[in-house]
Amino acid sequence: MNTREAVAARILELCHARGLTPNGLSNLSAVPQSTIKSILNGESQNPGIVTIKKLCDGFEITLAEFFSTPDFDSLEQEIY
Repeated sequence: MNTREAVAARILELCHARGLTPNGLSNLSAVPQSTIKSILNGESQNPGIVTIKKLCDGFEITLAEFFSTPDFDSLEQEIY
């Protein structure tokens, strides 16, 4: 799993846990539905931290809570 996949998986996990659709998350976070879809479909090469912060606000969690998962902990460094 790479970082983009981990971000998408975490968003889906949080949506499922809260009974939210991506559209519902869009309404709560003020992130366009097209942006969320792009992240979930792997089309977004680099979802920005501002976008992820807005999503966290919609989920009512902190950035630390978003990234505090085994998937993120096990990621290899991505050096390009």
